[in-house]
Amino acid sequence: MGTSDVASYRRLLPLVLLFVLAAGASEGASGGADAPAAPAGAYIAGRYAIVTSDYQAAADYLTQALAGDPTNSDIAGSALLSYIALGDWDRARAIAATLSLTKQTNSLVDLVTLAGLVQDEKYADAVAALDKGRTAGPLVDGIFRGWALVGAGQMGDALKAFDKVAEDKGLRPFALQQKALALASVGDFEAADKILSSDDAKAFAQSRRGLIAHAQILSQLERDKDALKLLDDMAGPTPQDRELASIRKALVEGKTVPFTLIRSAKDGLAELFLAVGSILSTEPAPKDLPPDQARPQTADVLMFARTAKYLRPDLADADLLIAATVQEQKQNALAISVLRQIDPAGPMGIEAQYGLANALVSDGQLDEAIQVLKALTAAVPDRPDTWAALGDVQRRAERYADGADAYSRALATIGAPKTEQWVLFYARGICYERMKDWTKAEADFRKALELSPDQPDVLNYLGYSLLEKTTNYTEALQMIAKAAKAVPDSGAIADSLGWAYYRTGDYPKAEVEMERAINLMPNDPVVNDHLGDVYWMVGRKTEAVFQWRRAQSFKPDPEDAARIRRKLEVGLDAVLKEEAAKGGNGTAGSTTNGNG
Repeated sequence: MGTSDVASYRRLLPLVLLFVLAAGASEGASGGADAPAAPAGAYIAGRYAIVTSDYQAAADYLTQALAGDPTNSDIAGSALLSYIALGDWDRARAIAATLSLTKQTNSLVDLVTLAGLVQDEKYADAVAALDKGRTAGPLVDGIFRGWALVGAGQMGDALKAFDKVAEDKGLRPFALQQKALALASVGDFEAADKILSSDDAKAFAQSRRGLIAHAQILSQLERDKDALKLLDDMAGPTPQDRELASIRKALVEGKTVPFTLIRSAKDGLAELFLAVGSILSTEPAPKDLPPDQARPQTADVLMFARTAKYLRPDLADADLLIAATVQEQKQNALAISVLRQIDPAGPMGIEAQYGLANALVSDGQLDEAIQVLKALTAAVPDRPDTWAALGDVQRRAERYADGADAYSRALATIGAPKTEQWVLFYARGICYERMKDWTKAEADFRKALELSPDQPDVLNYLGYSLLEKTTNYTEALQMIAKAAKAVPDSGAIADSLGWAYYRTGDYPKAEVEMERAINLMPNDPVVNDHLGDVYWMVGRKTEAVFQWRRAQSFKPDPEDAARIRRKLEVGLDAVLKEEAAKGGNGTAGSTTNGNG
């Protein structure tokens, strides 16, 4: 099914659902004992909820459908997916067991069956299930077998299983890092270190969890100096990560760091599912995927992340992956619920609070997000990123004074600013500009350009502001033209460039740029208003009126809306004369450039 087919299906399904539910109500009222419409309606509602990733609604509807038709494998299979997505493993296992008894199986039934055997520590049975054809996926099965054999006490066979997977050149690094963790889990730290120090495992050794594993292994080998050097080389002498900082502190104090990353074969399998889910989560989206749709692989990512969490409930990394995945699927409430379960004071607490604030913002709960970030800045006041995150949300909530203060607190924690901190000055400058403190705003914008001279957003914002607040049109045009060259597909910057030409009286060039802007941002009120003004100046007055009316339909700011109404009443020439008589600059009233 292509993307257009999916879109059509989503548009039509509510109508089909309404018809089926109505039919169910009608037939139910007639008292027909064999009428299937009620469970059919609930099933279609559940399937539609799955299509839209609304797993809680899917579970509710499909539970109703199962009550009406408990032996229907299609309903049971759909319910199974929703229960895994919600982390309801008791129900998932019950359904998988029922489907297995009826000899009806699929990849989800296999996944739940294998995960259940591991959860019950029936490792030999898990190996036997693989031998009989159960599968957790092509990326998983071989290494799953290795870990299950570790759990069954067959370490020699386990190592052979890892080595067999490593024969595949593409899977070799992944198989060897899992082998290293398995060796470390049974105390063979020398062999584990040898693998993690090799080129084959370099990528894993540079990851956060790989770094933790290797540092713990080196400490177990009484090589604390090597562990410290590894941490300092990879994370610096003052790591922001709480767990890495804790390990480093223990090493400095001469304490032996225990190997806790993998405590058992069950932990190893949780790590496996987390790793595969994480790998899948980094795959790019198809080029033709609409921007409001999740990538096709998100369902697989969620299944693996939920399995990892099931096998190891304290695995906060799995929680973060689950939350990020369901948020990509527009399920903000579920993401918020997952993130609230992570201890804010725990190793991943800071990351969880960032994620929670982001999910709250996506859900429109700006006040709640601000409270979360205020608590975070109180807990870790020396981290500039926490203050910057708070400033971002306050700016989005149009609390510009609070936002400027938060950015100032962020800047106060970093000392001499570096190139990458241009964004803090830019963001604070936006706050000052919205507070109508142009002196401070301009100073921050110019500081941002001093740190990073070619930033198109800053060039555009400062250039457009100069058009609105000064008569320094030459510098403004140069800045905006430079930004447009860097980002030719930006509608906001094309609008600014067109407006710069308008201000300098070059209406033919303004016409070209504003028409390009309208193609890139057809529903923006400012762009439509600007294009109307340009059309008026080149004599296309009927089209100008059309653009102003379009601008009105897109709910412009009140000040702009009043000006548009006046232009529709008397025309642009009269409005400019009225503004000049009042001491204005005789130009459009908008001060928004789309980048704030």
